[in-house]
Amino acid sequence: RKRQKAAGEAESGECYRSPFRKPLAQLTNRPHCLDSSQHEAFIRSILSKPFKVPIPNYKGPLGLRSLGVKRAGLRGPLHDPFEEGALVLYEPPVLSAHDQLKIDKDKIPVHVVVDPVLSRVLRPHQREGVKFLWDCVTSRRIPGSHGCIMADEMGLGKTLQCITLMWTLLRQSPDCKPEIEKAVVVSPSSLVRNWYNEVEKWLGGRIQPLAIDGGSKEEIDRKLAGFMNQRGLRVPSPILIISYETFRLHAEVLQKGTVGLVICDEGHRLKNSENQTYQALNSLNTPRRVLISGTPIQNDLLEYFSLVHFVNSGILGTAQEFKRHFEMPILKGRDADASEAERHKGEERLKELISIVNRCLIRRTSDILSKYLPVKIEQVVCCRMTPLQTELYKNFLKQAKPVEELKEGKISVSSLSSITSLKKLCNHPALIYDKCVEEEEGFMGALGLFPSGYSTKSVEPQLSGKMLVLDYILAVTKSTSNDKVVLVSNYTQTLDLFEKLCRNRRYLYVRLDGTMSIKKRAKIVERFNSPSSPEFIFMLSSKAGGCGLNLIGANRLVMFDPDWNPANDEQAMARVWRDGQKKMCYIYRLLSTGTIEEKIFQRQTHKKALSSCVVDEEQDVERHFSLGELKELFTLNETTTSDTHDKIKCRRCVNGHQVRPPPAGSDCTSDLSQWQHCADKRGLQDSVLRAAWDAAVTFTFHQHSHEEQRGIP
Repeated sequence: RKRQKAAGEAESGECYRSPFRKPLAQLTNRPHCLDSSQHEAFIRSILSKPFKVPIPNYKGPLGLRSLGVKRAGLRGPLHDPFEEGALVLYEPPVLSAHDQLKIDKDKIPVHVVVDPVLSRVLRPHQREGVKFLWDCVTSRRIPGSHGCIMADEMGLGKTLQCITLMWTLLRQSPDCKPEIEKAVVVSPSSLVRNWYNEVEKWLGGRIQPLAIDGGSKEEIDRKLAGFMNQRGLRVPSPILIISYETFRLHAEVLQKGTVGLVICDEGHRLKNSENQTYQALNSLNTPRRVLISGTPIQNDLLEYFSLVHFVNSGILGTAQEFKRHFEMPILKGRDADASEAERHKGEERLKELISIVNRCLIRRTSDILSKYLPVKIEQVVCCRMTPLQTELYKNFLKQAKPVEELKEGKISVSSLSSITSLKKLCNHPALIYDKCVEEEEGFMGALGLFPSGYSTKSVEPQLSGKMLVLDYILAVTKSTSNDKVVLVSNYTQTLDLFEKLCRNRRYLYVRLDGTMSIKKRAKIVERFNSPSSPEFIFMLSSKAGGCGLNLIGANRLVMFDPDWNPANDEQAMARVWRDGQKKMCYIYRLLSTGTIEEKIFQRQTHKKALSSCVVDEEQDVERHFSLGELKELFTLNETTTSDTHDKIKCRRCVNGHQVRPPPAGSDCTSDLSQWQHCADKRGLQDSVLRAAWDAAVTFTFHQHSHEEQRGIP
């Protein structure tokens, strides 16, 4: 019966299972699946094993802190403040044991220490500059004001100091979190790439800046909107580098959010509070503003007010209050015709202005560089005009009656074009030859003065005093040394003449003017600076090349014509004497004797005197030129060897010859009356200028930057 029952069950498809033992093998054909909860538990057991540092015999800490988990316990600074050479920007107050028990552990302030990667490369004056900048933008110098002006002279590393400030603010604060989320650097378009390269150079990939130097409007708007929408502790691209032009056109995108810090390079562009760029930057939503400018005063004190007002509005009052309280008394006191009372009042107001502004302005002059750079000899060379130039000049003054408005202190369009014509004539008669052919005002009948068969195709240096001197300087330099020369002029027409001269003399040269693209500029500068490059001359348009170019491959620079604005000339002259220069530098500033060029140079001296008394606090800048004298532009002094030397009423020269040396300690930054004065070549230190003297030189002012330890060779 049992067998029959078992057979019946087998037929029905059911297996017999004994209740007393489990089957030895799986009785179905279905694959066995692990329970998902078991699998998860198994993986968790693997992952929960403590991390073991994969270094044999490692005895250090086991890194118990997980990524992203906030560490409990005391807060600490980002970098060790007690490490040797650490640059500490903020030191928390020392707490007594009692205060330590009472204070909330999450609110204890910490040290702010500059990243050692940067503090190791900062020079002493740069460390001081970074500390000053940080104190200003964190409102520790002037409570309630967060701006400052970095007015160091060229070559002192303003860019590096500002990069250090940005990196520190983006990473730390006394509150143990970043001080700012984002920073904007606004610079001239030619320097956008330079800023990007500098950030890369000093921070080496630790940060990814966003540089905008071209593109369609939609593309730029998209990038700017993306930049402004970044939030949080670690912003992917926290630094925006943008040109003034692009900023002005796209300002509304940047005004929608807040920015932690704005840095304006070549900030003297903001000297006029009425222009659109100033308005656009001023409406940016940021209290922390740093303005970089090696030349804060360019034309007048009101421009200086605009700069200070931009970074710290209100500390000098309104524009009208500033003009009434400071500008008018100071200018009256500076005038050579001022009374004693006016002079005294001017000095009092000047002291008051300096004391206010010095709290938010830092300026060191390039004499700090003396420790790191070779000696620079600066020479102002007065060159006699040729007979052709003199006749053309006198002819012009007879015909083109200078507009009377000029004498009333107004400059009209016609008098400005007259000034340009005279400046070009001083450079070379070829530059005004076309005007003589067309018999324009001032040049009627002048064509007959040119030599017969004259053509502008050849350069003919013997027709211009300055060109003669330049020809000698280049020839002597080329034949006696391996020095390279930078030639600077305000006019591209003059650069065309230089090119003709170089082709005549078979000098290899490169030329940079406003027509050259930014990328190409960087390439030719790099090639010229290479010691192996064969180029002897670098031609530079002072308008195009002033800012930020580094031409340390050359150690001689010729400023062929003066600019009304001393800042343009200063910028151009600082191209060769800067960090990285290994050779002694020679600067030649050529002026045509007794002409409008000397008047322009004197006007520069007045502006620089104004700048140095406010910014550099030099007390002994002599009051040489009354404002009336500066209006005598349309005169020619044929009898003088130097109109400028006559004007400074020099007490160290007798009959035009220096009998007493300049005061001890005077250098290139001193007033012109404290330079060496040479009416002949005996007192010159530069052998090249000595050789060129007889060409057409009438007088030279020269001075050195500092004494070399072993004396000047």
